[in-house]
Amino acid sequence: MPGGSRLAVWGDPIAHSKSPALHAAAYRILGLDWEYGRRQVDAAQFPEALQSLDDSWRGLSLTMPLKESAYRAASVRDRHAEMTGAVNTLLLGDEQRGYNTDVGGIVDALAENGVREVGTVRLLGGGATAASALVAAGDLGARKADVRARRPDRAQSLVALGAELGVAVEVHPFDASATPVDLTVATLPSGTVLDAAISAPLAEQGGVLFDAAYAPWPSALAASWSDAPIVSGLGMLLHQAVRQIRIFRDGDPMRALDDEDAVIAAMRAALDA
Repeated sequence: MPGGSRLAVWGDPIAHSKSPALHAAAYRILGLDWEYGRRQVDAAQFPEALQSLDDSWRGLSLTMPLKESAYRAASVRDRHAEMTGAVNTLLLGDEQRGYNTDVGGIVDALAENGVREVGTVRLLGGGATAASALVAAGDLGARKADVRARRPDRAQSLVALGAELGVAVEVHPFDASATPVDLTVATLPSGTVLDAAISAPLAEQGGVLFDAAYAPWPSALAASWSDAPIVSGLGMLLHQAVRQIRIFRDGDPMRALDDEDAVIAAMRAALDA
């Protein structure tokens, strides 16, 4: 394990990130004298910025647009990173270990809302977050996925990913007819408003809604949803950070922290603040 005590979240933009507050709250409960900051770094700057870090650095959280760059920089990757081609957590040291905790963050956020198994899923959007959502759905047992994308040709990589997972993926435009699914995962940019002619049938046939967006909340999609449970992206943000802290502490995203319930409560309070 690395011995450094410095950590940070990198991305561009980064000023809005809630990660420093989340991590600081957890470190206080855990009694860790670690420093967690933030830094604006774009994809072109990333290799030089990473190379400049000394032994005082323990790890990094990566947000857009750095997840693919971090994937390339990692010498060892976990299964979720390998499947999605994205790394949002780097554990530094003699080797740079890369993880994708977004997948587990989605699984954990759904589980705390009573969703532990799904058969069918609809993904709105076809980018990097959709790939993490597809892997999460596969981990929850999904066997069929309906992907809706503005440019269906750009989402074809999800078909290949689905084949690896044993999930049959079909890609359609947003205005294709909707059939019932157990779970809908929206990975659309914050503030996206779909035409009512599109959102209404998706809501009626969409089952549980997990919306990766959380600002503003409720999102336009969440406001249009049916009576099924609705989960905001804050749950994913919280739980992916819990898994990151497990990695930074013990090198294992599945090993629970000491008094983890108290850690999560403190992190949730930091989000509410």
